[in-house]
Order: sequence, then C-alpha cells, then structure tokens
Amino acid sequence: MSFDSLGLSEALLRALADQGYIIPTPIQQQAIPVVLQGRDVLAAAQTGTGKTASFTLPMLQRLANARAKGAADHHPRALILVPTRELAAQVAESVDTYGRHQHLRSAVIFGGVKINPQIAQLRRGVDILIATPGRLLDHVQQRTLDLSAIEILVLDEADRMLDMGFIHDIRKVLALVPDKRQTLLFSATFSTEIRALTDKFLSDPVAIDVAPRNSAAESVAQMVHPVDRERKRELLSHLIGANNWRQVLVFTRTKHGANRLVQQLERDGLSAAAIHGNKTQAARTRALAGFKDGSVRILVATDIAARGLDIDQLPHVVNFELPNVAEDYVHRIGRTGRAGNEGEAMSLVCVDEHKLLRDIERLLGRRLRSETLPGYEPDPSIRAEPIPNGRGNTGRRDQGRDGHPGQRRPSRRVEKTPKPSGGRQASRPKAAEADGNRKRPEKDVDGNRVQRAENSRGKKAQRPSGQRRRDKPALLGG
Repeated sequence: MSFDSLGLSEALLRALADQGYIIPTPIQQQAIPVVLQGRDVLAAAQTGTGKTASFTLPMLQRLANARAKGAADHHPRALILVPTRELAAQVAESVDTYGRHQHLRSAVIFGGVKINPQIAQLRRGVDILIATPGRLLDHVQQRTLDLSAIEILVLDEADRMLDMGFIHDIRKVLALVPDKRQTLLFSATFSTEIRALTDKFLSDPVAIDVAPRNSAAESVAQMVHPVDRERKRELLSHLIGANNWRQVLVFTRTKHGANRLVQQLERDGLSAAAIHGNKTQAARTRALAGFKDGSVRILVATDIAARGLDIDQLPHVVNFELPNVAEDYVHRIGRTGRAGNEGEAMSLVCVDEHKLLRDIERLLGRRLRSETLPGYEPDPSIRAEPIPNGRGNTGRRDQGRDGHPGQRRPSRRVEKTPKPSGGRQASRPKAAEADGNRKRPEKDVDGNRVQRAENSRGKKAQRPSGQRRRDKPALLGG
C-alpha cells in the first residue's frame, strides 16, 4: 500500500515525496482514511510508529477542503493538545513539513517562553494551533485566544497528559471548544482512565489499536547489566567508551539525578547535557540541538522531558535507573528502533531495582536477557533498600563505620552514653522508660529540688502553677 491509495491530496503527496516517504505505517494505513471521513478516532499507537502523520495529514486535507469564512477565519480551526514542550515543537515541525504546499497558518504555544510573541502571532490569525494545556488556558484567561471555531481537536499522548495531572485542564479545554467537532485521541494504551475520557468526550469513535499494551518495539534489542548502584556511572562510561557510542539517550528517575550524572560524565571526558522540567526552554532546545548535531554525545533525560523526542536512527538508550512505572520502560526504549530501524536498550540494574525489573518483565510477558560484565560483578553482601514510590531514589545508601555500603546505620533508638552534667538529656531505651513508678531528682529554675513522678502509663505529677522545669541528665553517682 502507498500513500496515494489513502485518498490524500496532491499537495500532501508532494510533501511526502519531498521527505522520501512512500509506504505508510500500519497506524497511518488505518487512521488516515477514517479521519478523512470525519469520524472520531480512539487510537493506541506505540511511540515511533508514525502516529503524528496519521492525524496531521488528514487534518490538513480536511481544513484545506473546507476553509472557514467570515470572522471565524481569524480563530484557530484545529487544536492539537500535547503534554510537553518538546512534543509541541515536534508536532509543529510535522505540520509545517506536511503542509508546505498548502496555505494554512499554524502556531505553537507552550510555557517557559515569553507570552507576548505568541499573542502577536495569534492576533495575526492561525488555522492550526499546537499547544500545551497550561499555556493554552493562560491565553484563554487573558482573552488572547478564542476556541469557538475549533473543528478538529486532537489529544496527542493523552495517557501522558493524565499521568501529568492535566485532567482538569483537559476538561476545561473541552468545555471551551464546540460540541460539534471531530475529536481524535491518541494514546500509548487503552487504560481505564482513557476509556472513561473517551466515553464522555468522543462520539461513536473508531478504535484503532496497533500497539497492544505490554508490547515493546520488536526492533529493539534489550539487555540487563547487573551492577552495584555506586558503580553505575563507572559502567556507563565504560560502555560508551569501549563501544565508541556517539549518540546515547540516558534515563534517570529524577531531575537532580540527571544533573548529577551529567557532571560526573563530563568529569570522565564525555560531552553530556541534561533535559528535564527545571531547565528553561532555551536550555532544553540547545541540549536537544547539540545532541542531534553530534556536539553532545550523551543526553540525560527524565521520563516526562523525553516525551515527544524524535531523533532519527537513535541507536542506544540506557536506563541508568529503572522507572517506577513499568509502562514507562516501554516508552523509554521506544525512543530507539523507530520506523523499522534497529536499536539497542540497556538497563543498569542494582539490587534495589529487582522488583522494578520483575514488574517490567511481567508487563512484557518475558524475561529480559541479563549479562554481568567482568569487573562489574555486584557485591553479594549488599542488601536491597526500598525505593520510594513516585519520587524516585536519591541513590544514597546507609553506610557503617567501615564505609561498607551493605551495612546500615544503627537505629536511632539505641541507648547512647550519658554526657557529663550540664549536657543534653541522654537517650534511653523505651523499655527503661516503662519499668514502673519511679522518682527522679531534679531542680527547678531557682535551684529547689522538685519531684517528677512517672508511672507505666506515662502520666506526670502536676507541678505548682507558675513553676518551670528544666530537664537535666540524671545525676551520676548521686
């Protein structure tokens, strides 16, 4: 099957030919004819399957065939809602590429940059608007944007928008667009939350599923390397140097972890940059541009920041830390092996992450190949420590007095040696505090001796009104 058999216009076919695209992907084969018919669509498509073109191409054709008239011509007629700035920029680039032989105006708006240039562009009028939810609603609140003329609404990577907490913003946007519209919802999975959204806001949608849940890109070779947490950075630098990898995307759980890893890799003589939510848009754009042109060898990213990254023929993805959510593993490795190209995904797994690895293997329905590299064998004396849910791990491990990472710090409830008189109250075991009634000699602020009774229930004798107590340690030898 070729693109000219899908009913696309001559202008779109020319744009595809300019890019060397001849054969549509499965999601494009199924979605393009349905969107051209004006039907609502609910599509599950794995990253790297060509889903952007599957809604962009027919949307451009429908807008070109039915140009708005009158005052509505000034307002956007199509809205593509995306979760991240990187994905917004990527989709905007696709709209420009495929619409180069048409006369449709497009704009992209997202946070992290000045709003005034966006306002000026909106006032000039646009046909297609690509936006993140927060900045979109900022424009609506400032009355610089009117969504009353929207004919086509696209929710791209809707599952990620829900994961990021955009459900309330999505509901606000859906309340601002006309009820009579075409809605296209694209998601990596058909989760319960996605189906609930579909039931309420889509009208008799056509369901298209080319990326079943639990699937990972078949063209990606997956490997697990067991290693101690403290030696992960050392092993990563060894893999990159020994194999002469020139372009590597590395995933961490946290923004702080990404920054720290970049500093460590640069000390190893490897060019690296971080991309995450705390970076300015200018910094994220520079990092991605450097990664694409080869001046940056390693791009370290968090899951959300990497969403929407489209890098042609990216050969290597490394999970420096496994994700807390197994489904995110599939999204991560989907950055490589795109459009039929081969890719390689490696995971550096320490003892703390064995449960996360089991969750991933359960999701995939198979065991991942594991290989321990000589010289990086895990220390069997190191015991697992829990990884906090949702917040990631700091990567620090308690150490004993001899510095061995497998030992834990002593409990805080251990009895401490009393300090000389005048110091702080010495800690006592709980058992000693509940050994029956006893009296302890103390002095008040005037130097007078007072009695404080404690019974097994922890109740204290009442003191005369107005007297203050100053705790002192038990008198030694007295």
